[in-house]
Amino acid sequence: RTLAGCLGELVLDAMAPKAGSAYTGKEFQDVPSGPSAAVKLGLFCFFVMTRAVHPTIIDASKSVDPETGKKGFAYGNMTVVLAETVVTLIIAQLMCLTIGGMDEWKKIWSPAPMKVFSLIGFVYALGDYLEMASMGSLGGAAYQILLQSKLVITALMMWAIKGTKQTGLQWNILILVMLSMCVYMIGGSSDSGDSGGIPILGVINVLMKVTVSCFCAVLSDKYMKDFKSEPIYMQLVQFKCAWAATILIISFLDGATWQNGFFTGWNPTVVGVLASFTIKGWSTMYLLAMLDSV
Repeated sequence: RTLAGCLGELVLDAMAPKAGSAYTGKEFQDVPSGPSAAVKLGLFCFFVMTRAVHPTIIDASKSVDPETGKKGFAYGNMTVVLAETVVTLIIAQLMCLTIGGMDEWKKIWSPAPMKVFSLIGFVYALGDYLEMASMGSLGGAAYQILLQSKLVITALMMWAIKGTKQTGLQWNILILVMLSMCVYMIGGSSDSGDSGGIPILGVINVLMKVTVSCFCAVLSDKYMKDFKSEPIYMQLVQFKCAWAATILIISFLDGATWQNGFFTGWNPTVVGVLASFTIKGWSTMYLLAMLDSV
């Protein structure tokens, strides 16, 4: 008997199930793939932090009108949103060229995913417009509290569109958050409007923004996984093409963005708003690709 033969017998004996032991299927279990639980948790925590900071930065970018004494945006509402779409388009396409070369860049323009993500990007753009419109009349704290209705609306849309149901405990938590939001709305907030009340138009804009965002999140969750062979940065380009075009059209219709000058009213805080929009957008898409929209 050769040494190799002996070693082969030892290996086979070690792999064979012991007498009396039942086969469980774990012997050939696949190695887990995808990001670890720690990575997902870290990304989720980062996402929550950016969502909490984002309205605060937007609120800090307001200035007081010396004539009316009210806080508002000295810069064009759509300028930071349009700038963010341009920045993301440039960065994402550079990543395509750097990582995958010209072949990967050409795949961006594949008709099937481009049609789907362009439609979602168009609706996302409407959400950005509603967000800036609502933040123009609401304070950061009020906006953040009203935004919590997103939890219940997203859960309902997940149930209707994808058939994903929440547990009884999850529904209880979501409803408690929703009721807390309603109590806040009834009580009013001193930083949100005239005479301590909440501006009705601002509330309507927030609720419309939440509905649009939840709808887009559920669709993005579904189709980003359907086209999971594409890198996320490639999908971001497909999102942002229609997104940027829609914001550009809105900026021409608002009667202020281009008439007053694109960068009129910009300062370091507004640059922070631009950075916040960019970070929020990228973290949202990466989170949706790894987890679900709720």
